Amino acid sequence: MSKIDLTSLEWRELVFQGKNKEYGAYQLRGESNRRHNRAMIIVTIIAVIGFSLPKLIEMATPKQKEINETVTSLSTLEEAEVKNDIKKEEVAPPPPLKSTIKFVAPVIAKDEEVSDKDEMKSQEELTNANVQISVADVKGVTGGTVDIADVKQAVAEVEPEKIWDVIEQMPSFPGGDGELMSFLGKSIKYPVIAQENGIQGKVILGFVVTKTGAISDINVLRSLDPSCDKEAIRVVKLLPKWIPGKQNGENVNVRYTLPVVFRLQE
Repeated sequence: MSKIDLTSLEWRELVFQGKNKEYGAYQLRGESNRRHNRAMIIVTIIAVIGFSLPKLIEMATPKQKEINETVTSLSTLEEAEVKNDIKKEEVAPPPPLKSTIKFVAPVIAKDEEVSDKDEMKSQEELTNANVQISVADVKGVTGGTVDIADVKQAVAEVEPEKIWDVIEQMPSFPGGDGELMSFLGKSIKYPVIAQENGIQGKVILGFVVTKTGAISDINVLRSLDPSCDKEAIRVVKLLPKWIPGKQNGENVNVRYTLPVVFRLQE
């Protein structure tokens, strides 16, 4: 029995003898050899590329120069001896400073030898004279003297305590705003002249709540009537101490605005 080549065209003709050759299987069998050869070529190319890819990458990557690192060990040096020959001398604390004023020892002289300039002044003349005692001798001060006028000026330049407008915790009336309104309502006496003239409205006062809670520096920010303004100031002066305002946990002086209402009963 001779061998039959299943991929030959003769075999295809033998298989489809007497059958419809327009059917797709007839064309597929005719092209099967070409498809198989093409598939084998593609698989071979992919396999070659896959095996040769690492080598190609290695050839394309530039070689890094080998760096020889040499570690040099230093010999251990002996610690140098530090000689502390400096002797510390104990210095006694300076004596406390004491302020003294220079006085000239009195000298007894005859009346005719004393000029009007050196004659002792009376109390009235000293009061009316524009004389300032401004030089004092202070021990421990360079130069030996200090001008008292400069000291007074330095004291006068001390800045007053800051008054805040807005702080972390504003001052408050004991018991809250309700108690404050109740206190004002009970304490205000409507001025008769304002009632007769039909005057009603608000007097806005400004004052400072000090760090101790006391009320100070009361002034009228918006006036209604002189009699109403005066009555509002009188009542605010009667306010008890407030809970002081706080900034950074410390009591501070704070400006506060308070409207005082005058309203006629219908």
